[in-house]
Amino acid sequence: MADCIAAISTPAASGGVSMVRISGKDAVETAAKVFVPVYPVKKVEEMKGYTAAYGNIVSDGKKLDDGVLLVFRAPHSYTGEDTAEITCHGGIHVTRRVLQAVLSAGARMAQAGEFTKLALLNGKMS
Repeated sequence: MADCIAAISTPAASGGVSMVRISGKDAVETAAKVFVPVYPVKKVEEMKGYTAAYGNIVSDGKKLDDGVLLVFRAPHSYTGEDTAEITCHGGIHVTRRVLQAVLSAGARMAQAGEFTKLALLNGKMS
């Protein structure tokens, strides 16, 4: 698995929701540092693949937004690696704050096209 990368995965335009994708080693653990489920049935780190949770997105103990966390476990994800997607309210300001929280939690900024490159390298596309 590659190191943990993150980026905004929706267009920089006004819309109802935006998404920050996290992929690679410790992707779900990184998401757990910024996402707190409202109805915690399990810890975020214990979520199975293809599951979702509603909750709060936080940074330094302060709520940034509420949203949905989706978890995809390797190899059944777009990149072929563990992946977490945090969906928040649209608007570039909130989305950038969520991304910054994820980066502060340990992910690094993905390079342009890096998610697709990983999908190719991991045999998810040709």
